[in-house]
Amino acid sequence: MDFANRLIVVTGGAGALGTAVVAALLTAGARCRVPAFSDAEAAAFPYARRVAMVPRCDLADEGDVARLYGGVTDLWASIHIAGGFGMGPVVDTPKGELMRMLDTNLVSCHLCCRAALGAFGADGGRIVNVTARPGLEPRLGAGMTAYAASKAAVAAFTQGLAAEVAARGVLVNAIAPSIIDTAANRAAMPKADHDAWPKPEEIAATIAFLASPENKVTTGAIVPVYGRS
Repeated sequence: MDFANRLIVVTGGAGALGTAVVAALLTAGARCRVPAFSDAEAAAFPYARRVAMVPRCDLADEGDVARLYGGVTDLWASIHIAGGFGMGPVVDTPKGELMRMLDTNLVSCHLCCRAALGAFGADGGRIVNVTARPGLEPRLGAGMTAYAASKAAVAAFTQGLAAEVAARGVLVNAIAPSIIDTAANRAAMPKADHDAWPKPEEIAATIAFLASPENKVTTGAIVPVYGRS
């Protein structure tokens, strides 16, 4: 895939999956713009000197999102990996936690998609969102219902937006991971079959294709990336 000199925003780019995505894009010649939630996150990001970092960015805040996309007029793709996870049964989930899940996952996705649509050029562009397996298979969301509901909303939003902007040449898709093979997940689930989990680099390859010029027709898709899990 050739991203030569194409500008791509990658939210959550400093995380485990985001780092793999940014690495793939840089290798393919892209220019990347990556928000950081904190100075510590920015300092730990291995590609900080090779991308345009936007510090202290709360993606559920309209002003911060406007700053992230500010001055961008030649955007090719916007990839929205940033999100949050929360466990807890409904009986123990107050409104504040429900709203945190919605802000972190759905609202941030909405605001970034809206900003991206204003930054694309005349040739359209690409949007890739991230939902999750419990968002597609809600019965897997027992014990994490607020999270599953927020990710299901991202899936619905993605498909609705794809239909809304198809005539503009903007292709909108999402990927739906199962448990990703990261150090944090291995530590949290030491007895799981880690070999069955999809690797960040494998998922990054799917994201890169959906965001690439080579993707000419796929839009409105929610692509499962479950590995063997």
